[in-house]
Amino acid sequence: MSARITRRSLAAGLPLALLSTLCVAATAGAQEGRGHHGGSGTTARITAGAVLGDVPLAGFSNSLLPGSVSDDRGVKLGGIGSDIYPAGRKGEFWTVTDRGPNGQIKIDGKKRRTFPVPGFDPAIVKIRVTGKRIEVLQALPLTTASGAPVTGLPNQPSRDEAPYGHDARTPLAYNPNGLDTEGIVRAADGSFWLVDEYGPSLVHVSARGRVLARYVPEGLGLEGAGYPVIKALPGILLNRRINRGFEGLALLPDGDLVLAVQSPLSLPDEDAGESSRNVRLLRFATKKQAVTAEYAYRFDPVGVVDPGEDDPSELKISSVVALGPHTLLVEERTDRAARLHRVTLPHGSGILGSAWDDPAASPSYEELTDPSAAGVPVLRKSLVVDLGKVAGLPGKIEGVAVTGRDTLAVINDNDFGMTDGADAFDANGRLVDSGIETSVTLLKLPRPLRG
Repeated sequence: MSARITRRSLAAGLPLALLSTLCVAATAGAQEGRGHHGGSGTTARITAGAVLGDVPLAGFSNSLLPGSVSDDRGVKLGGIGSDIYPAGRKGEFWTVTDRGPNGQIKIDGKKRRTFPVPGFDPAIVKIRVTGKRIEVLQALPLTTASGAPVTGLPNQPSRDEAPYGHDARTPLAYNPNGLDTEGIVRAADGSFWLVDEYGPSLVHVSARGRVLARYVPEGLGLEGAGYPVIKALPGILLNRRINRGFEGLALLPDGDLVLAVQSPLSLPDEDAGESSRNVRLLRFATKKQAVTAEYAYRFDPVGVVDPGEDDPSELKISSVVALGPHTLLVEERTDRAARLHRVTLPHGSGILGSAWDDPAASPSYEELTDPSAAGVPVLRKSLVVDLGKVAGLPGKIEGVAVTGRDTLAVINDNDFGMTDGADAFDANGRLVDSGIETSVTLLKLPRPLRG
């Protein structure tokens, strides 16, 4: 089946042959079990599901930035499920890839971070859900001021994991431009805002994919970056866990943004962060280019979010969506389960600039077992839906979009079909695909979101 060719598709530089493969319909077997599920009137039910077909990653990348990928090692386009944002027309969404294919392999008893396709450049991808297939309409590579790819490689030693090739034997160079992109929203002027896990940082991107500015924590130096770097975020964020920087991003009606740190900060140390249920959200005023509030958010117990799981370090915030001027939809998840909460944003600056923003505070905010009793104004929340009870949903739901008064679209991160370990690639260095596909699932909720 041929792809729909549009002026926007051609403008993105995608050739006809590639576009034709982008909208390969899912097979009946891939869709088995994705029909209507869930208890009647008690939870969400699936109304439709669509899958992205197999697209060689080199073909996709080189159509956007010629010569950027010499060998994709058999990896297919995926990883676009880091977030999803309505694009205006029914069934159309903006999505964003993460940093690209990556995994972990143990060498001499220590895990190393692998980047089997180091030339991959994160991209903003516009999609349409058409029946049981995901159709790619447009793709925008993220570039520096000079038009060079930012890449998804780590920024600097000591703060980020050292990058290696596919077999974890060949060291790769760090890149101060590298972005591990996650949440995405589109502003009224057509530009995009993204969040990144490395900094963690907030990234402003033009309508064509050029990085206009990267907002980072006070004290973070990114010498050599090919775009403006602005130190406008609280320095406390320098204590983020590796690979657990910003992940959720919401656009409020007044143009302000809400950014969610994926996991508790490592304060006073890594052990405290991994056992904590206390995480932080920030409000960023785009007109002032400044943080105006910092909110305290507390996860539900991990066994409530994911029955059978007992490790609180598995808890994450992935998606944050604005429901109104003072109301958010916040996703708490593990890789296997997720719950969506309605959260009310109070007036005022929250814990911004308080003692809880001091890394020397003892106990730290992260160490508190009852933050409210310690005088911390924790955000109020109420459960909207437990996605773990919706049969047929894939795991690792990272993006949520509101499509109607009682409907949602959710997208999973398939990690480009990669798994960890030495068996991720065969003897010829070709990917042993996990078989997990990128899918968009449409849901109907048991009651209106804004009820």
